[in-house]
Amino acid sequence: MMHEHEQGIPMKIGNNRPLHASVLAGAMGVLLLAGCQRENEAAPATDAAPAAETTGTAEAPAAEAPLDLRDVIENNEREVVGISYPAGIDRYPGLARALQAYATSARSDLQQALDGLGNDKPTMPYELSLSFEKLLETPQLVVVSADGSRYTGGAHGEPLVARFVWLPAQQQMLSADKLVADAKGWKAISDFVADQLRERVATRLSGEDMDPSQLQESLRNASRMIADGTGPQADNFSQFQPLTDDKGQITALRFVFPPYQVGPYSDGTQTADVPASVLLPHVAKDYVELFARG
Repeated sequence: MMHEHEQGIPMKIGNNRPLHASVLAGAMGVLLLAGCQRENEAAPATDAAPAAETTGTAEAPAAEAPLDLRDVIENNEREVVGISYPAGIDRYPGLARALQAYATSARSDLQQALDGLGNDKPTMPYELSLSFEKLLETPQLVVVSADGSRYTGGAHGEPLVARFVWLPAQQQMLSADKLVADAKGWKAISDFVADQLRERVATRLSGEDMDPSQLQESLRNASRMIADGTGPQADNFSQFQPLTDDKGQITALRFVFPPYQVGPYSDGTQTADVPASVLLPHVAKDYVELFARG
């Protein structure tokens, strides 16, 4: 059965037969044990486009002219390109520049792959599909998502996943490393997210029809990927989107993990919500006022 994930990417889940409490409890036990035995292996590289330049904090001069962001549609025998931007986003020049830089980088990577073919034609046209959507717009926050894929041959495309959190008053991007600057904070976030992801995968795997030894092995593998992808450093949590109340204050952060970071490609993009109560003790003082308290 395929389940439509809230990010729009199909997520594989098990069948819907009732879970037996003992099976689920055993699954969680294996995951917790494996989670405590984190291996010091390098985290697997994800195919998400780098967010370094897109989440920079270069300030935009107040009088800067807006960028004219235009959708791109190109279709020929070598490539198919579709890039779409949300209407009105160019009123925030610094944010618009970041979106344009991300799209330009993705397009450049596609062109590099095409150049590598020389005069040959690809068996199937190479593709770049990238959609920017405005998730939130308040006086304090403007949040844009980037979701798409780049296909340059092989079994499937490379996922492109990014989130942009713009602070209009400060004219700068809110990045994970600035939001939480201390190691203790990232440890708290890491633990909270890893527990959430392990519980989710234990529930899913326990509902699938597999023998106990196969289940144990699947749980160990899943826990290892979660541990590698949620280590307590800002780089692992660079993509996030705020969830807000009716006053526009942040009640939680939804951290977004592209395929391969905390699970296999088939699991799609995954998310984990961390409430303000967990975050606030560790949020840098410049950003505390953005969060709901009490």
